[in-house]
Amino acid sequence: MKKILLTSLTIVIVVLVLFFYGRYFFVFAEGTKAGQLNTFQRKGYVFKTWEGILIQSGFKVNVESNVFEFSVQDVSVAKKLEENAGKEMELHYKHYFGVLSWRGNTDYIVDSVYYITNPNGQGLIKAK
Repeated sequence: MKKILLTSLTIVIVVLVLFFYGRYFFVFAEGTKAGQLNTFQRKGYVFKTWEGILIQSGFKVNVESNVFEFSVQDVSVAKKLEENAGKEMELHYKHYFGVLSWRGNTDYIVDSVYYITNPNGQGLIKAK
C-alpha cells in the first residue's frame, strides 16, 4: 500500500512540475515585431514591471490587430526603450503560455531591441 501511495504521489508531483514548466517557463514562440513605441511605463501594485505598447504599421482593419502589448524584464532593454519613446523600432520577443506577476502583465516578453529609427526615418540606430 505504501508503494502505491508513494508511486501515485511521485506521478502527481511530476505531472504538476511538467504542467507549471510548460505553462510558465516554456517558450512557445519567439520572433520580432516592428512599429512605433506608443507607451512604455513601469507599473504594478506589488511587483513593478516594465510594460509597453507598440503600434504596428500596415492596413488597419481592426485596431486591436495592430497593437502589440509587451513586458520587459531586462533593465538595460527597459532603459533603451524608455529613452526612445515615439520612435520606430524592431523588438525581439518570447511568447509564454502563462503570465507570472514578477515577469510582467503580458505573456509577451521583449528581451532585445534590433534597431531604432528617428521619426523621420533617418538615422538608423543599431541597438543590439
